[in-house]
Amino acid sequence: MRRGTTPVAVVAVMAAMLSGCGMLPGQQGGGGEERQPVSQEERATGTADAVDTADATDATDATEATDAANAADATGATGATETGDPAEREKVIARREVKASGADLTVEITGLRRQGRLSTLTWTVTNDGEDRWQMNSDMGDTPGGLGLTVAGISLVDPVNGKRYVVARTGKYPRAKCLCSDYDVFTEAGEVLSLHATFAAPPPDVTKINVDLKVLGVFGDVPIS
Repeated sequence: MRRGTTPVAVVAVMAAMLSGCGMLPGQQGGGGEERQPVSQEERATGTADAVDTADATDATDATEATDAANAADATGATGATETGDPAEREKVIARREVKASGADLTVEITGLRRQGRLSTLTWTVTNDGEDRWQMNSDMGDTPGGLGLTVAGISLVDPVNGKRYVVARTGKYPRAKCLCSDYDVFTEAGEVLSLHATFAAPPPDVTKINVDLKVLGVFGDVPIS
């Protein structure tokens, strides 16, 4: 199983990067924040499907940022594609059974937490079928060179018309997201534990929509 960087290590590294570089979330390099036009109907219903998908904001390619990300990997931090810490998985704040690429899946969002100027989303995907699921790059950002990662997902605030994309360092072809990677195939019965880090929405935003691409949109997910 491929491994990504753990949310704890990622947040510590990213917070140091933002502090050292004097960048605020939403600026280039801090995890994307994109303003999108939102209709009155969308404001009333809180739906995210009608919000146009924005291209992921490129993060800084500063040497310090790249070195910091590489240093996090060098510590041997384990990826979030294993079953994860049971304490992290006890509370499920959103759950849905979906079918993707012919596979029966259960998706559970286990947390969306603010940590300073960042926010970290954690979720699991369980293959409930009898056959393996061919995931391809269905949650990745292929144009950004991050296909076999979850870099293509986003948080959508339909009230304020903003979309938050996954934070990353570097530019194509050396881009690296602060998120999980994964194998192309997920075996029957396998549970993937995934994570992604974003710029934190403003404190007055207590719920937000989570767009997991092929796994669907989860509305009004609480931010803790």
